Amino acid sequence: MSAPTGPTTGPSISELLDADVVRSIADDVWLAMVGEDEVLLPLPGPAPEHPLSAWVEVVGPWNGAVVLTCDRATAEELTRCVLRANPPEHVVDEDVEDAFGELANVLGGGVKSLLPGPSALGLPEVGPTPSAAPASDTCRVDAQWRGQSLTISVQGATPASSHTERNEVPL
Repeated sequence: MSAPTGPTTGPSISELLDADVVRSIADDVWLAMVGEDEVLLPLPGPAPEHPLSAWVEVVGPWNGAVVLTCDRATAEELTRCVLRANPPEHVVDEDVEDAFGELANVLGGGVKSLLPGPSALGLPEVGPTPSAAPASDTCRVDAQWRGQSLTISVQGATPASSHTERNEVPL
């Protein structure tokens, strides 16, 4: 799976949105997808022992990715919540890829809606945490859910070749 890549054009993400905006998007996504009684607490916690990330690229005047990172066990619990209508007894990798990836996709859609357009989202990916962008082009929100740490990072593209698959046409 590829990491978010390609040159960043235009302003840095810190010129376009801040952590409060990202936190608000995340709160809305949690309410809609994870559950009405599920909340994100804006508290940093320890780094995950077994990190897993889900991300979606944003391509347009600002290029980068929205990355959700937590411990593998937390991603499995989130998967159970997202699939609450029919939660699996045992979560398999495909379930995590679908549900955890969809969380990143919806977070990315919320961020994309606030960025200058036209912009498009790539397909959600799940895997090892992608390379970090420079701090000057990163908006990071550390939070806890059910006592477990997670991070939402809106980060500029890194300088490698770009992932070209897209699931959305520019608006």
